[in-house]
Amino acid sequence: MNESMETVANGREDVSYVRPRAGEHFVETESLKRIIERALKYLSAGFPVHFRGTSGTGKTTLALRVAELIGQPVQLIHGDEELTTSHLVGGESGYHKRSVRDNFIASVLKTEEDHTRYWVDNRLTVAIERGNTLIYDEFTRSRPEANNVLLSVLQEGILDLPLNRGDGIWTLKVHPRFRTIFTSNPEEYAGVHRSQDALRDRMVTLDLAPFDEETEIAITTKKSGLSREAVEKIVQIVRYLREKGNYEFAPTIRGCLMISKTVRAYGNKICVDTKDLLFQRICLDILTSETSRIGSRTTSTKVQKVVNHAISLYCRNGKK
Repeated sequence: MNESMETVANGREDVSYVRPRAGEHFVETESLKRIIERALKYLSAGFPVHFRGTSGTGKTTLALRVAELIGQPVQLIHGDEELTTSHLVGGESGYHKRSVRDNFIASVLKTEEDHTRYWVDNRLTVAIERGNTLIYDEFTRSRPEANNVLLSVLQEGILDLPLNRGDGIWTLKVHPRFRTIFTSNPEEYAGVHRSQDALRDRMVTLDLAPFDEETEIAITTKKSGLSREAVEKIVQIVRYLREKGNYEFAPTIRGCLMISKTVRAYGNKICVDTKDLLFQRICLDILTSETSRIGSRTTSTKVQKVVNHAISLYCRNGKK
């Protein structure tokens, strides 16, 4: 799946929105359509949607596709350890510095500074006020206290604003068209926080499993440009390894794409066949890398054994 985005300035400092559009390599199989349809129904019923899945399950792309079908501009936020409430709601800004050199005395430099402060709304506030769609990608990477502001937004439909906003408006009612889509990765890794139960209870979570075989083949063929016949064998190798479970992290469609794109880059110099040692080496390099984070020799040996067996099963009489 693929999405292209157009960034559009909205007249506010440091805030812009995007309009997701399906790219030429976008693939939407029946299984994906069913997930998207359910997500749209939950959103239309007034519930935030949370796409949860490991890397390579298409969380962000699905979020963008759903947002495209909603039809409203999108405010996109990426979760981060350093993100604070002000990065969501807004804050004070303003500093001006001007230097003037004296035309008569070259060594004289006059400097003027202006510290006038003014309020700038940020993405959450803009989306709530204008009825845009908010995509909060990998929201569990942000500290829980930064996300507390979302509780009243999702439950009571009200955003509490700081008193120093300056316009006398202390609460902002959520626009009827406002929609929220979250994504997160359930794997435990550095920089991920446990989300608050209160926040999680306010959303409908859709757990994304690895794609079914037909979807993996369709996406890999479309995005790699390799023949479907060759892609089918590569996908079977990756799925076989996934089913065996001899790894630290499950291989995903990214492994299929990396192998397929590399094979295509070699052109006629490589063949998807059990006798082609270069093809075998590429599969081992990519799948060993994807399934291990700490470089365990024991795990790598197990992965290599399974991959070699999968190649012998699915890649006889291969074609370029």
